[in-house]
Amino acid sequence: MKEYFKFLLLGICISYTSVSVTAAVINAITGTENDNSNTLIMFAICVIASIVLSLYKLFDNVSPLAMIIIQYLAACFFCGLFLLAISRLDPITPRGWFEYYRSFTIPYIIIAGIFYYYLFKEVKEQNRLLQEIQD
Repeated sequence: MKEYFKFLLLGICISYTSVSVTAAVINAITGTENDNSNTLIMFAICVIASIVLSLYKLFDNVSPLAMIIIQYLAACFFCGLFLLAISRLDPITPRGWFEYYRSFTIPYIIIAGIFYYYLFKEVKEQNRLLQEIQD
């Protein structure tokens, strides 16, 4: 369990840093400002996505493509719930919902791609070791 939380915290830190640096570069290029509420929302969305990605072991009996789709839909659902709660404090326009999901989907695909690459690489290595033991 300690290893799980260590892995989860590492994933949150890496994803939030990546998203924050990318947002800072985009803001510097476009000359726009970013307020603290957007930064906190980005952090919360990174936490949600990291938790959903870290639950990949629940989908061992499912095909990898189905696992990726289910995890994306679960992350979208939980981000939607979070944004619904946030919209009670500060209303979100229909265009704002679209922008939030677009802003979530692009980094999620990149980070999930990296995550799945290393996950499948680890599985391949474990299969190779298993094959080596069997021979």
